[in-house]
Amino acid sequence: MEMSVAAAAAVHALVERRETLASAESLTGGLVAATIVEIPGVSAVFRGGLVVYATELKARLAGVPEDLLAERGPVDGDVATALAEGARERCGADWGLATTGVAGPEPQDGKPVGLVYVAVAGHAGATVRELKLDGNREAIRTESVTAVLQLLTDCLRETSARP
Repeated sequence: MEMSVAAAAAVHALVERRETLASAESLTGGLVAATIVEIPGVSAVFRGGLVVYATELKARLAGVPEDLLAERGPVDGDVATALAEGARERCGADWGLATTGVAGPEPQDGKPVGLVYVAVAGHAGATVRELKLDGNREAIRTESVTAVLQLLTDCLRETSARP
């Protein structure tokens, strides 16, 4: 599935449910938000996003616990979950999305190129997926966006709308 198709599916599902969305992005650098806002009608559901590329901003802006970042580094499933929860909470949204990982060309903090975590947080909890992607920076970033939007669509299917 391509990014725009994944974005349209997620946005349309949110519009139907009358729920909102926010994002916190690291390796995708705003590409999740840019992809979402291409969809007509998105203003009804998209609250905003945080681009927290620098590790200290993950704590300062998105509320990721500093001890978690110090212990595991920014490329971690629990960090992705905390980013999604932080986006949701700090932007006042029903759902939060997050991406963190290594797009390359070099490994980062002992983590291989292509290791990515995407997470979605909602009122019923959070879900995270570990991805092991191949390709260049552009391919890894694009696949990360598609993956987090697909994860959101999956979570929307599995979770009833807020009463």
